[in-house]
Amino acid sequence: MSDVILHHYPQSPVSEKVRLGLGIKALPWRSVLIPRLPPKPDLIPLTGGYRRTPVMQIGADVFCDSQCILRELERRFPAPSFHPGTSPGTDWGLSRWTDGELFTLAIKVVLGAGAESLPADFAQDRSRLYLGPESDLMAIKTDLPHLVGQLRGHLGWMDDGLSTGMPFMTGERPGLGDILCYYLIWFLRGRWSGGPELLSDFAFLVSWEERIRQIGHGRPSDLEANDALAVAKRSDPKTPETVDPLDPQNLTKGVRVTISPEGDGGDPDVEGQLHFADRYSIAILRDDPRIGTVCVHFPRVGYRITAH
Repeated sequence: MSDVILHHYPQSPVSEKVRLGLGIKALPWRSVLIPRLPPKPDLIPLTGGYRRTPVMQIGADVFCDSQCILRELERRFPAPSFHPGTSPGTDWGLSRWTDGELFTLAIKVVLGAGAESLPADFAQDRSRLYLGPESDLMAIKTDLPHLVGQLRGHLGWMDDGLSTGMPFMTGERPGLGDILCYYLIWFLRGRWSGGPELLSDFAFLVSWEERIRQIGHGRPSDLEANDALAVAKRSDPKTPETVDPLDPQNLTKGVRVTISPEGDGGDPDVEGQLHFADRYSIAILRDDPRIGTVCVHFPRVGYRITAH
């Protein structure tokens, strides 16, 4: 089986989500560090334009978005499961809260608090990406007391859930629920000066946070970007060609499609030939002069697919 290669950077909260997933499964993986800001010249040949972080590569199959990455890790490495004693459907339903409203709230607090101190290019890029073209970080900064008040309520829900004595979010063993909650706590503590003080008000959450931290990130080893591209070049995609016959968009094998995240984050479209589609994910074949043919995977939920 080909190595798991993660293209990421250390400060990325969404990358921390995947790194924890690799830790829960105690997997070896190769670590390729990428720039925090575009251009990302050694990533784009793999993704066809997708610029968000992280991206997972296994041979010539490329997985975009943490939702898609974690699903694939669970499929390939089912033990220990991301769903110990819980249903995958319930866990993924939880992700629409943590990766939706709660993530946006955390982004607003971190960027708003840093409106005058963050590097201007970074603040501009992330506010455009996550909050849209009309975002105003100074207005968000003014609204911080309200935003933090909202955030305390969300954190209180997490703390209450742990108050029953369970060591992890959904029981005796760590799973996807812990991954989905932890990366936001990690983000708030590490990227906002007010984070440690706010979190100190939630004793159960802080104890849980330390248990999660001790899990670690599995067994990473460094890999240069050019070496990762060489892996893709000498590999062939392994994803089977199949399309759900009940697909509501009437997608068919081989049709040209473009894929982009929902919302207006300024993301470029990724274009390719449809190779795989089911209710959860979609994959396209695309060619790049540096690496040849790759199969690029995206989630269905949260992404717009347009056939041409």
